[in-house]
Amino acid sequence: MTLIEIIILIISGLLVGFINTLAGGGSIISLSILMFLGLPANVANGTNRVAIFIQNIAAVGSFKQQKVLDHKKGFWLAIPATIGSVIGAWIAVDLNEEVIEKAIAIVMLIMMFVILYKPQRWLKGKKELQEKKVTVGQFILFFFIGIYGGFLHMGVGYALLAGIVLGAGYDLVKANAIKVFIILIWAPVILVVFLIHGQVNLYYGLVLSIGNVAGALIASRLAVKKGANFVRWVIVAVILLTIAHVFGLIDIQSSLQNVINK
Repeated sequence: MTLIEIIILIISGLLVGFINTLAGGGSIISLSILMFLGLPANVANGTNRVAIFIQNIAAVGSFKQQKVLDHKKGFWLAIPATIGSVIGAWIAVDLNEEVIEKAIAIVMLIMMFVILYKPQRWLKGKKELQEKKVTVGQFILFFFIGIYGGFLHMGVGYALLAGIVLGAGYDLVKANAIKVFIILIWAPVILVVFLIHGQVNLYYGLVLSIGNVAGALIASRLAVKKGANFVRWVIVAVILLTIAHVFGLIDIQSSLQNVINK
């Protein structure tokens, strides 16, 4: 691994960790960089899980330190999500990634309008929902979210946020804390699946993690300091960029390559 590759991985990791912690979809950058550096798509997908795992250790620790993490509720939501994530990871090689990305882009577009149309649902929590036990419906929902997270991960943060905010009654800041907690629980399980299949480059993954951790720590602090409204606008901006990429309006991978080549 050259010095240039190390610098590229750390800088891209910083962006990915920041975006993933505040919103989601940052993996579009890390996957593009890993493939640009020569890793096959499936190995890039597995390698990215190393950085995701370590990134969320840092993010969860930061949110917990700032006393905004409801780990009890997060644990119960993580159970079905983790089961689903294992299934998603095992069947990853058999699904059409392009079709799924477009479906997720459509869901993200709908989610963006919901955030803008009724912002109070995202900015203020509902105490009565937070105090309720996890329902059968929530178990099923988070099971299917876990399947997608195990398959690709890119964009799964939006689905988790929607389930935690609209279904469990948390504001965006506390929902982000639970989101990274759930991902932290399923991340090592998924990583083992990719390791078993020999689809992880540990050297690239660990270097990428350096940037991811830094980005996650910055983002978690900003989320608590700036509040839910700040998080909402970050999500909207990232959603717009992701949708534009998925539907071919911009090519993030080519843009990154052009910057690097310069």
